[in-house]
Amino acid sequence: MARRGGRVVRTPADRKPRRPEARPASRPRRDTDRWVDEGPVPTSPPPTRARKRPGRGRSARRPSLPADVAADLARAASPGRAAKLGVQLQEAAGAYDAERYDEARRLLQPLAAAAPNVAAVRELLGLAAYRMGRWRQAVTELEAAEELTDSVEQHPVLADAHRALKHFAVVEELWDELRAASPSAELVTEGRIVMAGALADRGELSRAIRLLEDGRKRPPKRPGDHHLRLAYVLADLYERSGDLPRGRDLFGWIVASAPGFADAAERRAALH
Repeated sequence: MARRGGRVVRTPADRKPRRPEARPASRPRRDTDRWVDEGPVPTSPPPTRARKRPGRGRSARRPSLPADVAADLARAASPGRAAKLGVQLQEAAGAYDAERYDEARRLLQPLAAAAPNVAAVRELLGLAAYRMGRWRQAVTELEAAEELTDSVEQHPVLADAHRALKHFAVVEELWDELRAASPSAELVTEGRIVMAGALADRGELSRAIRLLEDGRKRPPKRPGDHHLRLAYVLADLYERSGDLPRGRDLFGWIVASAPGFADAAERRAALH
């Protein structure tokens, strides 16, 4: 499962987390004692790949747990208890997929307490907290999940939560780690978008624009969603910086490439 904007979309879910050699075996936990009050919802939440999640709600016939998740639960509890935890995890996954994030979070919190070393539980709880704007909990849970998997899969979401908390130095650190690991073009693009947003938040529009332009040196003939998202954010930054012609042209490219993408057509029309 993956999250995109205000909805949940599906991506290949059984891909193993990449273990980048560039990362240390265990990334030191960042200081969580200096959190500030939770800020506004980030304007461009990134899609992410998560480990395969079980279940689709409260159906009487639930699919079996993925083998790696079942093994993690088996190590965390007795056989009977692990089976109950698995059912609860499936129910939480169904609630998350249905965008009932508060319900998913309520189901997952006791699960995380009972099985703190099960990465799928910590990751899903972190994503649910993120979707609810609970940035501090999202940071705690997603960092725990990444430590357990030695993965950068959730770096864009983690960076966006830190961005909401105005932890701009941490956002840059996560961007550097993601760029060095290069797990996939989509994930790197989403990390780039978050980093550019953090720069723009600090008023560094020129740096934000250059960062996005660097990721768009060769626009694809058949753009994917992450290409369109990057172009949209870049067009918005062009407009904010006063470069209306380039903003109009880039919104136009989006409309030509994917009619109906977000409000690109309206944005382009407003710049005439």
